[in-house]
Amino acid sequence: MKKIEHIGIAVKDLDSSNHLFAQLFDKPHYKIEEVESEGVKTSFFECGPNKIELLQATNEDSPIAKFIEKKGEGIHHIAFAVDDIEAEIERLKLNGFRMIHDTPKKGADNKIIAFLHPKSTNGVLVELCQDSPD
Repeated sequence: MKKIEHIGIAVKDLDSSNHLFAQLFDKPHYKIEEVESEGVKTSFFECGPNKIELLQATNEDSPIAKFIEKKGEGIHHIAFAVDDIEAEIERLKLNGFRMIHDTPKKGADNKIIAFLHPKSTNGVLVELCQDSPD
């Protein structure tokens, strides 16, 4: 793993959260994107060398909606940049980590992603991110 790529924060209302974080960072978000397959609308802020990703559910069955219902708004996941996501998935599985996604899939911000199951990472949802090859 190369670095922390971003920290994902689950929010109920993306517009009001964008306003809040724009005031916090003293600059606006640089991108809003919807990932239909995950039922989420995202907004990205640069924060030094890292990013903050705000996540709002677009339907009540999405993982973000379920997270907020169970735990409320707050930190949802931490994402790490990797050079070769498939090799990293295999390395982690060989070391006993459980994956939510055994195969990478398209994510937001021009990334391919895979999540580790929080039961194998002390309750922390970990995302692997690789720049999309296309």
